[in-house]
Amino acid sequence: MEVTYQHVMPRPLADIHNPDTQVWGTELRLQPHTYYEVKSPSGKGKSSFVQILYGIRHDYTGTVHIDGQPTATYSLEQWARLRQRRLSIVFQDLRLFPELTGWENLLLKNELTGHKTEAQIREMCQQLGVDFLLNQACGTMSYGQQQRFAIIRALCQPFELLLLDEPFSHLDQANIRLCTQLITQECAAQQAGLALTTLDQAYPLSYHQHLIL
Repeated sequence: MEVTYQHVMPRPLADIHNPDTQVWGTELRLQPHTYYEVKSPSGKGKSSFVQILYGIRHDYTGTVHIDGQPTATYSLEQWARLRQRRLSIVFQDLRLFPELTGWENLLLKNELTGHKTEAQIREMCQQLGVDFLLNQACGTMSYGQQQRFAIIRALCQPFELLLLDEPFSHLDQANIRLCTQLITQECAAQQAGLALTTLDQAYPLSYHQHLIL
């Protein structure tokens, strides 16, 4: 998947002086199979960056193209196929269903594509140390536990690009290492790229390019 940002500028950021940005108001191309770190202080548009690409934020000027097609021309059906088969995301606010158990949240995602077997999903849960929480409602878990379920959920589908919006903010170093190992493993298996937003934390991932918002 190749993504192009052409002079994209979120309207809330249009009047903020930001001469260091390598993204907003520029020509930016995200290449396939590439790992990107996207970093900035708070308020410079990290969540906007991933939400614009995911097609759920529209308050911006400029254009975004995916494989040469402007995303503004996508039909609802095209967006649905893209999000099920080619583009996966871990939202900063996670967007798990709090009344459902961890297992139910994962199965709900996996049933859209049948990408993983139940045994494979359980194995990912064991890798991240949340298998004992499978039958617990997500709304009763700690935020760090929910983050790990959100990461696993994002891996329960095919993807060419994985978007990660500050995915480790409530995790300690040991759990961050486990998460990055799983993410790297799954991206390699699918020959996929990733774009991870961060305030400026160093994570054990081997990026190909660093971008400043």
